[in-house]
Amino acid sequence: MNKSIIKLIEEGEHQQQDFKYCISDSRKIARTLVAFANTDGGRLLVGVKDNGRIVGVRSDEEYYMVDSAAKMYSKPAIEFTTRQHFVEGKTVLEVIIDPSDEKPHYALDDEGKWWAYFRKDDENRLANKIMIEVWKRKKSADGILISFSEDEKCLLDYLENNKRISVGKYSRIAHLSYKKAEQVIINFRSLDILKDSFGDNRIEYSINDHFDRMEWEKIGRKK
Repeated sequence: MNKSIIKLIEEGEHQQQDFKYCISDSRKIARTLVAFANTDGGRLLVGVKDNGRIVGVRSDEEYYMVDSAAKMYSKPAIEFTTRQHFVEGKTVLEVIIDPSDEKPHYALDDEGKWWAYFRKDDENRLANKIMIEVWKRKKSADGILISFSEDEKCLLDYLENNKRISVGKYSRIAHLSYKKAEQVIINFRSLDILKDSFGDNRIEYSINDHFDRMEWEKIGRKK
């Protein structure tokens, strides 16, 4: 028996692992590939039910469906590698996706629209505007210049006494337009001053553990 694949299956589905009984729609698979590429990478085990039972893949057609998902229904195209595992006469196809340097990646839906996804626990979630802009900023060779004004100070002051904040909440307490509040948070996320804080239905933001406000303010005053 192939012990390595059994060990992986015993982990269950999580942020870097997903099971697929079979592949009948490359568009749906593209969402998972995109989510893995946009987050921490991961593996797709084809021929495994959600409960971990191995049923095996039917034919080489499964590979070509994944290939179509990665190349035709993902933008930019996603690189992947595969391994085949043989367990009790059944074949499990392991599809491995590394975290991408080309994010954001988008998946094509049935209506011809492109959407960016990220992976959170065992779910593929739609990325919001802030997440997409941060990915673009980090990929760009251009530097990020931000000011140290009352707007930024208000955000940091609030987060020193509260665990997290939404864009809407920041907009209200700082008396900023939603667009301006969003831009400040995009800047702070791009510099890793803030990190994502996930709720059930939205993404909020909290101070990154390694952020040193005193040092940051010292640099801001020098400028």
